[in-house]
Amino acid sequence: MQPLRYSINVTLDGCCHHEGIAPDAQLHRHAVENLSRADALLFGRTTYEMMESAFRSPESTAAMPDWMQPFARTINAAKKYVVSSTLERVDWNSELLRGDLKTAVEHLKQQPGRGLFTGGVKLPLALAELGLIDEYEFIVHPRIAGHGPTLFTGLSTPLDLKLVSRMEFDSGAMAMRYAPRS
Repeated sequence: MQPLRYSINVTLDGCCHHEGIAPDAQLHRHAVENLSRADALLFGRTTYEMMESAFRSPESTAAMPDWMQPFARTINAAKKYVVSSTLERVDWNSELLRGDLKTAVEHLKQQPGRGLFTGGVKLPLALAELGLIDEYEFIVHPRIAGHGPTLFTGLSTPLDLKLVSRMEFDSGAMAMRYAPRS
């Protein structure tokens, strides 16, 4: 069974809004490594639309710094599954994932491969509730945003995790990977 991995950037005060942190070359290299460990990406509608608008068009990616280009190429090439009850169709190498979320994701995880990767806020909350996430990575940035959405608001029961690895970035951000405690 292939693992479902989750990664998100978060500030010290818990803000996980995509504008809450300052991206840099080292963070983008790390993101490319994460995406390269997966055969497909699993997005909710909001994350899918945000990533598509930022990285799909050649015009938008051409204006990006050189250090963002590998991430743009990697995410453009990746197979994507989109969980949405409001979208009628998707493209950008994507497929809508319909029906019962637990059944659909368990089916994806049973396929041979290196893994699945997800990000965002709402979909990972639902996936965590269902016990479907095998690895959590929080990239904690040395910033206090003072606003923004926070992670796992509304989680029905606490989720105990064990530290698997950690890595410090030159910016002072720290990537910590956790697995659920059995």
